[in-house]
This record gives sequence, structure tokens and C-alpha cells, in this order.
Amino acid sequence: MRPRLPERRSLRTRLLLFIGVILVVVCAAMALTTVLAQRAYLMGNLDQRVTDAAERSQGGLQRRTGDDTDLGFLNERGQAVGTLAARFDPDTDAAPDPDTDADTDADTDADADGTGQVIAAQVVTDDGTQQTLTTAQRAALDGIATDGSLHTRTIPGLGTYRVTAIAGDGVPVLTGLPMDDVQDMIGGLVLIEAVAGGLGLTAAGVICAVVIRRQLRPLGRVAATAVEVSRVPLGRGAVTGLTRVRERDTHPGSEAGQVGAALNRMIDHVESSLAERQRSEERMRRFLADASHELRTPLASIAGYAELMNRGTQRIEPTLAWRRVSAESARMTGLVEDLLLLARLDEGRPLQSSEVDLAAVVAEAVWDARAAGAGQDWQLALLLDTPALVLGDEARLHQVVANLLANARAHTPVGTTVVASVEATQAHCVIRVRDDGPGIPPHLLPAVFERFTRGDTSRSRSGPADGGSGLGLAIVAAITAAHGGRIDVESEPGRTEFTLTLPPSHVLLEAPPETPQAPPTKSTPRPDPHHRAPAPAPDPR
Repeated sequence: MRPRLPERRSLRTRLLLFIGVILVVVCAAMALTTVLAQRAYLMGNLDQRVTDAAERSQGGLQRRTGDDTDLGFLNERGQAVGTLAARFDPDTDAAPDPDTDADTDADTDADADGTGQVIAAQVVTDDGTQQTLTTAQRAALDGIATDGSLHTRTIPGLGTYRVTAIAGDGVPVLTGLPMDDVQDMIGGLVLIEAVAGGLGLTAAGVICAVVIRRQLRPLGRVAATAVEVSRVPLGRGAVTGLTRVRERDTHPGSEAGQVGAALNRMIDHVESSLAERQRSEERMRRFLADASHELRTPLASIAGYAELMNRGTQRIEPTLAWRRVSAESARMTGLVEDLLLLARLDEGRPLQSSEVDLAAVVAEAVWDARAAGAGQDWQLALLLDTPALVLGDEARLHQVVANLLANARAHTPVGTTVVASVEATQAHCVIRVRDDGPGIPPHLLPAVFERFTRGDTSRSRSGPADGGSGLGLAIVAAITAAHGGRIDVESEPGRTEFTLTLPPSHVLLEAPPETPQAPPTKSTPRPDPHHRAPAPAPDPR
């Protein structure tokens, strides 16, 4: 099967050609139907007149006493100009004329009515007299049966006639009338219809061209909009303010409007996607810059202390230098490990999966926070309808809770109450970390889970108390998403609450929840949840 060639004509041209062809076919069919119907009517009327004339001529012959060639009845009043009459020789048979017109009734062979040779024929002239037909003209009338059937014959010098022959009471006679009036009328009708049809088709073509052009203008405007958008450089820079199809060309009731609306939706999608790409690139550039600065600081410190030691021990105490080098190395190692963890989570690498008791994880994290520092009042609340069991990586979930508690410790003053609660139902498991500290600044709240988001934008921090790299909450969000959960934050002065929601394990224990026990590596009993304990080392925002 040969492939279809692409259309080289415009839609406007193809529509105009298609409508033009349809109009021509319809007009031709109507004209042909009208001509055929009019011709049938006129021929019927002429045949009736011919038959009536034949009957009148038969009566005229019966009243005359002339010989067989007498055609005096043509002198009677009422005979139309061009009326033709002929007498037959009943004793002479004649074969049917093979030149009889195809649309007449077929000539019959000699039968009961018989056929004969024309022995006399005359025609009424314009001045009312009779003109005798010549031998050649009479020969055109031979072979017509006298049975009353109608025939079309072309007579030399006279034209086309409609004739019939009847025997009557034994006096056969042929009568005919000219078909010129019928043919002239049909010809005039054809000419009128051709002119009217041509003018009508021309007018219809012009109107159709105007209407099609007007109706396709919205589609042209949509195409112009698409062309304009296609010329916009989308590969670089911020892409905003792309041209849209105007509202009047987006009505869903028309095909052009549907195309315009679809193009607007596509442009919106392209613009939003490009804007998101731009934001992503900006975040990536900011991320790389922040990571570079965070790594450069400890590297610069290590290089500085190494240079001081290289110049001699009198400039700095070796023990202090090595302590600072170790501290900066640990800081850089932690940052690299955090970045590596985020990269692995971004790649979608699967975490270890086992059944984890969130109550035990949160209790251990609170216990560690108390052991690390006594600046805050650490509290634990267990609100369990069912065991708080989830499927996930226990170490990473512990890291999530530890980061949230360290975040509270780093950004709240001494004496702040921090409550870590666990809720468990058949539908979900929820961990909440709430404090009554000063809250998160409103301008940081939308980006609190983004990487390298810090309340202190300075990059020169000399110690842990000065804040961290700003990856703690980003790790919390990434680990939560990897476990199929979500994390939300609400903050205002005097109340900040992080809510971590995780899907429950598909295996629920039937036993009632037990009080979380201390880890087996701990030899001391688990402290009272309301007892103040030293806070853990901070994992700042």
C-alpha cells in the first residue's frame, strides 16, 4: 500500500474546492432533472396535439369526396402553421424506416393496421397555404404503422416532426407537428439554467470563500500564536510571559476554540515546567555554592593549622592544633556523609526494611537528648490505640527523631519545654515534636525543609553552638519521603510543632503496647520521661 502524500493545499483551499464540487454536482443534477421534466411535459403536450390533429384530419377526410391524394382538410380553420398531413397507399407494404429516432416508439412490422407507402403529403406554410412534399421528404415518412403510435422523424428541409398515423374507418392518414417549439424551449431552458447556474455558482463560491476565510480566522490566529511561541528561546534564562491565545479564540463550542484552549493549556504547562526547571537549577547552583562553602571552611582550617605546625611548634601548641584539625575533619566528614545520604535518597536507593516500633525509637531519642544536655525540659507522650509499628529502616527513623530534637535544642533557649509524642491508630502512625520556643521566622518557614536553609546565613561559624550546615531538616524530609510518609510544620511565637506521619505496618501486633525499654547496651534504667537531662549535640537546620 503506497503511503499517502502530505496535503500541499491549505485547509481553506481544500474546503472551497470540496464545497465547489458539491455545488456543481447539485446544480447539474437539479438542472438535468428540470430539463428532463420540462421536456417530458412538452413532449406529452405535443403528442396530445398531434393525436388531436390526426383525429380532426380523419374527420375531414370522411366529409370529402376527392381521390386518395386529397389533403384538402388542411384548408380547414384551426390548422397550425407547420401541420403536416399525408395519405398512404393501403395496397403497398413498406418496411420500417431504419433511421427512426431512437427515443421514439419502435416501428412495428406490418400488422393488422398495416403500413403503407406515402402517396401524397403536404404541409401548412406560414402564409396559410399548403406545400406539397418532395419525394425525398415523403420517403422520410414511409414505414409508419397506422396504429396511432407516435414517432419522431427528421424531414429534409422541414426539420424534426412528431408524427402519428391512424387508419380510422378505412381511410389511413398521417399527421405531424413540428418539434421546433419544443426544442427551442428546451434549448432556451438549458441556456437559462446554464447562465443562472454559472452565476449562482460564482456567487456561492465567493460567499463560501468569504465565509470560510472568516470562520478560519480564529484557527489562523491560533497558528500565529503557536508560531510566535515557537520562536521564543526556551533553552536558557527565565521563560515568562509567553503569548497566549485570546479568550475569544478559546470557546469550547468550536473546533478552533478547542485547539486554542488546548494550546493555552500546553503553553501554561510549558511555562510552569520551565519555571520549575529554572527554580531547580537555581536550587542546584545554590546547593553547590553552599556545599562548596561548607567544605571550604573546614578545609581552610585544616590547611591553616597544618601550615602553623609546619612553621614550628613555637607558633601553636601541637596538641591544640591536632585537636582543631580532628574537629574540622569530623565536621567535614559529617557534612560529606549527609550529602552522600541525600544523594542516595534522591536516587531512590531502597532502605533497609524491617518492622520498627516507633514508640521505642522516640523513647530512645528522648533519652539520648536528656543525656546530652539539661538546657531543655524533655518530655515523652505515648498516645497509642494500637502498637506503633511501621516498616522501615530503624537507624534512619532514629536519625529523623534525633534531628528534630537536636533542631529544637539548637534553636530554643534554656528552659524550653520539648514534647515528643507518638500516636498510633489503624490508619496511621504520627510522631510530633513540639516546643514552646520563639518559633521559626515566617520568611524561613516555606523553605525550612530545603537544603542549607539556616536562620543564620553567615558561613563563618567557629563552633557547634554557632549552628550547623542546614541539612538536618532536609535529611528528615528525605528519609520521611523514602518511607512513604510526609512531614509538616506549624510555627508561631511560643509554639512550633513538627508532625511526621507514616503508614502503619501491614502486620499489627495483637498484644497491648508496652512501655519502651532502654537499649540493651544501656546498663542504667530508663529515666522518668519528665526528668530533665542534658540535651544532645545539635543537628541545626
